[in-house]
Amino acid sequence: MTANLTDFGRVAVLYGGTSSEREISLLTGAAIIQALELLGIETVAIDIKENALEAIAKANVDRAFIALHGPGGEDGTLQGALEYLKIPYTGSGVMASALAMDKLRCKQLWKGIGLATTDFAALHQSTDWQATMNQLGGSVVVKPACEGSSVGMSVAKSAQQLEQAWQLAAQYDAKVLAEPQLTGDEYTVAILDGKALPSIRIQANATFYDYEAKYHSDKTEYFCPSGLDAEREQELAQLSINAFDSIDGRGWGRVDVMTDQNGNFNLLEVNTVPGMTSHSLVPMAGLAAGLKFEDVVRAILEGSL
Repeated sequence: MTANLTDFGRVAVLYGGTSSEREISLLTGAAIIQALELLGIETVAIDIKENALEAIAKANVDRAFIALHGPGGEDGTLQGALEYLKIPYTGSGVMASALAMDKLRCKQLWKGIGLATTDFAALHQSTDWQATMNQLGGSVVVKPACEGSSVGMSVAKSAQQLEQAWQLAAQYDAKVLAEPQLTGDEYTVAILDGKALPSIRIQANATFYDYEAKYHSDKTEYFCPSGLDAEREQELAQLSINAFDSIDGRGWGRVDVMTDQNGNFNLLEVNTVPGMTSHSLVPMAGLAAGLKFEDVVRAILEGSL
């Protein structure tokens, strides 16, 4: 659908927040605010900190553009609050947001319905570290279940390293999971209004695509189009759409995928509020599909109507 500017009314851009991804959310919010202003849409910027709900209620807005990453903004809590306040908002609802933020629950869901993802193990103090290493193939990635941007992630290649990696991840979240370290190519697929945009292949000059590689390294390379042939591109697009739909994703998002040593695609996670700076991956995919940054922002906002 193509909405008139008057249909949007007064839009609150909710950004910043208090999660470990605050720095990135501030950049995302600033880019979205600029795009909305270029489009001629009345915008109110609200940094989600103390008394956030009071600030939103007092702002007298018609809808909210959620530009928060991580717990507190991307995990369903803010979405539930906006439902209570009867304010329409961009992106996924409460359940999809909560599921996508919880990588452990996502993996359990995908395994249950037969979507391609690796084996995994939940880690805790009484884990048999050696048995877990044996089960997962001897080289594993450990991550907090409910953090984003690779915060708290590390690689383990021995039982001792696995326990140390769990201790690191547990500083960020009580739930921690481990999965085999995949050695193939990494891809990300942006979803916009039910369709997959062209995939992006990520080549990080690091052990894995960590926080440094995502936001600070000038050695990380992005290829869009990704170099897949048409059949493989379609296979990746369909897997990503199926993963997004499986959690009841809505409006827009991004699905991260890696190939294993046999070239098979494996789902890593869904992001329901991906980064939206001028250098982020969703705008990059949008550009490959012929959409300018403000076109993507407008399409996301139309999803809240």
